[in-house]
Amino acid sequence: MDAKVWMYLAYLTVSIGLTVWVARALSRNGLVFLEDVFADKRLADAVNSLLVVGFYLLNLGYVTVAMKEADPVGDTSQALEQLSMKVGLVLLVLGALHFFNVFALGRYRRGRLRQQAAAHPPLAPVGYLPPQGGARPVNPAGPTPAQTPPVPPR
Repeated sequence: MDAKVWMYLAYLTVSIGLTVWVARALSRNGLVFLEDVFADKRLADAVNSLLVVGFYLLNLGYVTVAMKEADPVGDTSQALEQLSMKVGLVLLVLGALHFFNVFALGRYRRGRLRQQAAAHPPLAPVGYLPPQGGARPVNPAGPTPAQTPPVPPR
């Protein structure tokens, strides 16, 4: 076998190994983030599985498309240079996919939190302000309609 075939074999071994390692790490550690994003464990598990499948498809598809090397490989040093370029591109694709996913899920989470905050008032009313003339005694049973101060017009 010539140096180009060895370079292809090394490229596939390293790229597939990196893809599997990164997918497992993201799946395991990203599940906590997804549970917070979706506030539903079942949905987070399903999305996590779908993201892992999509990650494998995109990255392994890129690895196989980028495998072809048009230039001849003369010696081992040229093979290592081309191998490092290809593995570096795989790592950049892995990183770009990861940051895109985190960005998209973070935006979804912020929107969900804003909707939840808008649905509930920040604080529940706890009582009435005393009239301007001074303090009045507090009735433990709550104010009666006669004790409720009028609401000024706006």
